[in-house]
Amino acid sequence: MNEKQIMENLLLNLKGECDLLMHGAVESSTPNVHGAFTQAFNETLAMQNEVYAKMAQKGWYPAETAQPAQISAVKQKYSQANPNA
Repeated sequence: MNEKQIMENLLLNLKGECDLLMHGAVESSTPNVHGAFTQAFNETLAMQNEVYAKMAQKGWYPAETAQPAQISAVKQKYSQANPNA
């Protein structure tokens, strides 16, 4: 396994962990449990961001810049789908 594959796997696992922790916070029934899930989520989200930044820096996770026309098209699409928004 090379470094890129390791980073991809790490990023995928961190994304999954963020998802689980976010749901744990949403479903928590006490302030203490909610706080624990929220803190763990924020820490994991920071790790995910670090891994993403390293991958982007190495050119392994390229991001496109959205053009104004693309943004307008998406806004229009979703405003038609939800007229109360």
